[in-house]
Amino acid sequence: MEIQEIKQRFGIIGNSPLLNRAIDIARQVAPTDISVLITGESGSGKEVFSHIIHNISQRKHGPFIAVNCGAIPEGTIDSELFGHEKGAYTGAVGERKGYFETVNGGTIFLDEIAEMPLGTQARLLRVLESGQYIRVGSSKVEKTNVRVIAATNVDVYDAVKNGKFREDLYYRLNTVPLRIPSLRERKEDIYLLFRKFTSDFTDKYRTPPIQLDEEAQQILSNYGWPGNVRQLKNMAEQLAVLERNHMITGQTLLTYIPSDGNNRNLPMRLDNQPKEDFSERDILYKVLFDMKRDMVELKKLVVDMIEHGGAVPNYANHSQTLTQLYRDIELPVATEPQFTIQQPVNAINNITPGPIAANDDDFSITQHTEEVEESLSLVEKESDLIRKALKKHKGKRKLAANELGISERTLYRKIKELNL
Repeated sequence: MEIQEIKQRFGIIGNSPLLNRAIDIARQVAPTDISVLITGESGSGKEVFSHIIHNISQRKHGPFIAVNCGAIPEGTIDSELFGHEKGAYTGAVGERKGYFETVNGGTIFLDEIAEMPLGTQARLLRVLESGQYIRVGSSKVEKTNVRVIAATNVDVYDAVKNGKFREDLYYRLNTVPLRIPSLRERKEDIYLLFRKFTSDFTDKYRTPPIQLDEEAQQILSNYGWPGNVRQLKNMAEQLAVLERNHMITGQTLLTYIPSDGNNRNLPMRLDNQPKEDFSERDILYKVLFDMKRDMVELKKLVVDMIEHGGAVPNYANHSQTLTQLYRDIELPVATEPQFTIQQPVNAINNITPGPIAANDDDFSITQHTEEVEESLSLVEKESDLIRKALKKHKGKRKLAANELGISERTLYRKIKELNL
């Protein structure tokens, strides 16, 4: 079956290359029995692709069932999928067949697979590998022949790294990855979809046909559509029901767009998306260079004190100087990096050291200071800076993040990575 035939049969609107690629992958994988992991944002049409795969496969005459794993309570999902015996738990007054038993010979679509509990994931992995499962409360091994298509709107690989999803199950499901493009990645299809939806709804509700002026079309195409096709369809239905004027202007269309979509010239940036700290590494290098310079100066001061029997000659108000030096080392200010890799040898806050004993000279002191090894581990320095910033701001991470010159989200990640 060709791509155009599939579009006509399943009512898919659009000519985006990304959409055509997704349909082509579904068409090629359908005749096989391998599992498929469909990824894409909520409302992008993942369930439609599960129907495409089932209906053009050899299992098309078998049963098909869609299960939302996130909507089933954790305590009953095993019973729903694999069935249970009478008395298996409180309320189990009789035996029950699970979905894997009732859909034998067909296809099961597991939506929101990332929400599945880890224990159920282990049972699912066994079904995928051997076709075997055990009912809840039973010891008898059952057999099933079911094709599994899974879908999720989250990054499963991140869930694997965070320990919320089994790695072996991820690779078993991800035999053929199928990504559904978001609506903002299919700008050329937005107006086509809108015309189709408004035509259907005006016929259904017997209202005047809907048309958009040029400004409204621009707004429609440039809006971010966080809800994807589902959101576009809902807005088309609202316009068909509420608007009596068949010509929709840009100002009218804006009243149907949520307030967080007023920035419509670019695809909308969601508030929960991470903000990249492009200069974080540069800032860290700058801080480390400053710390090394200050440590060299501090060592120089200690050598001078030793040479003069514990006294600091010709250092006016040296206690105040040390206090300022320690403050600079403990709480470095993260500014835009301007690298000058020069380490002053004879200056601490512009204070000139006094005379040195006759049997020593500047060169010998400097040479001795430079030979002292210090830890230059980025991990240790980074961990130390984060601890001190948190201590200064009494555990308030937002203020600590501002002090360090990084985002609060990045600080959370660093705390977790460094096990602070």
